[in-house]
Amino acid sequence: MGFRAERVEWSTSKEHWPRSHLLTDFRVMTAVLSYCGFLAPISSTTILSAVPEVAADFHTSGTIIAVSNALYLIFMGLSPLFWGPVGQIYGRRWPCLVSLLLFFAFSLGTALSPNLASFFIFRVLTAFQGTSLLIIGASCIGDIFKPVARATALGWFLSGTLVGPAFGPFAGGCIITYRTWRDIFWLQTALAGAGVVLVFFFLKETIHYKKSTELKGLTPKAYAKQYWEWSNPWRVVRLFRYPNLIIVSVASSSLVFNMYSALTPIRYILNPRFHLTTPMQSGFIYLAPGAGYLLGTTMGGRWADRTVRRWIAKRGHRVPEDRLHSALPFMGGVIPAAMLVYGWCVQTESGGIAVPVVALFVQGVAQLFCFPCLNVYCLDVMQGRSSEVVAGNYAVRYFFGAIGTAAVLPAIQKIGPGGFSTISAGFLFAATGLVYLTARFGKGWREKIDSDRAVREAGETAQVAAS
Repeated sequence: MGFRAERVEWSTSKEHWPRSHLLTDFRVMTAVLSYCGFLAPISSTTILSAVPEVAADFHTSGTIIAVSNALYLIFMGLSPLFWGPVGQIYGRRWPCLVSLLLFFAFSLGTALSPNLASFFIFRVLTAFQGTSLLIIGASCIGDIFKPVARATALGWFLSGTLVGPAFGPFAGGCIITYRTWRDIFWLQTALAGAGVVLVFFFLKETIHYKKSTELKGLTPKAYAKQYWEWSNPWRVVRLFRYPNLIIVSVASSSLVFNMYSALTPIRYILNPRFHLTTPMQSGFIYLAPGAGYLLGTTMGGRWADRTVRRWIAKRGHRVPEDRLHSALPFMGGVIPAAMLVYGWCVQTESGGIAVPVVALFVQGVAQLFCFPCLNVYCLDVMQGRSSEVVAGNYAVRYFFGAIGTAAVLPAIQKIGPGGFSTISAGFLFAATGLVYLTARFGKGWREKIDSDRAVREAGETAQVAAS
């Protein structure tokens, strides 16, 4: 992998780990987590190349099938509110294994769906399990790598989560050209089964402290009460009282919105533009952003870690917000420019097929310079509740992904791909400005909220003591 074993940096002392946790194990675990992170996102886009065929099989329209994909992303957004707290209570390994088994079962159900209603139900149930793999994977990386090496490792993990949406339509296009759409979900079922085997044998527990140890010996009533207090989804929602977490979630959402609004309509706008006649031909277009994600994987995380080291040398100590500087030129410059070139060249029929392909490739590379630093910031800023912070971030980003997926085709019909790409670029510009403010003032925001909370809790304690 892209980081050598001897260069892995530990998040705690080596004595914390059993002897079986060799440095090579961390590379293997990162590879396994990246594979698991590949599953849910690829399922969100493999169907894109087969929408007309699925619609014909269920005697409905392509718009209705597109709605099922939007619902998939909505449930990917709801899922973290449940799985985030569970990862803090029971650790990383067993929640990952359980969610993978359920992902396997519901993928099988999707492949066997006899009607449109069951197709919708199994799709959203699959989505609800899939996001846990993203949350737990990111949390595992946070458990075992120090901040100055964390983004590099997370970059490799994110390669799975981002390559999936790009390569999914290509795989789906190849399958639907020669087989039926159901074979897409048979493949997904097989991939999930392989994930179960890999996690069972190669993923060790990484969390430093499981809250579940505090539940031992409690009565069933006390157990249920304490479990609900820890797993209440509002624990995740309440984290958004920190403006820096809201802003980073919005920034991540602008990237996901941009990604899905670019990937979703390819078959509808590029097929007629370049006279592509088969799903497999349009599927090749998706390889451009996928190749960009792979190339970005080798550079984006290292760029973020190098930025952290540069700021440590500059100020003499580490501040989590310093990492955010690494995303600014790409989020505010490269990606919006690539999106505008892509949208307006397609709308005005300027240039050949190379222009949108190169624009999608550049966009893919640049996104991997943004996601690692945003995700690692979530791990750095609140290490003790990393699963919940990451869960909140994923909840927001996939809601925006659902909006992009559902809105892009109707919007393109009204204002064209150029107009919609301008909206997407504007969202990215606005998010970049907010990220810059967080990099400048986020530390002060966090400290003020923590100080106010400490004062409030001290007052409540004093009142209880007085009574």
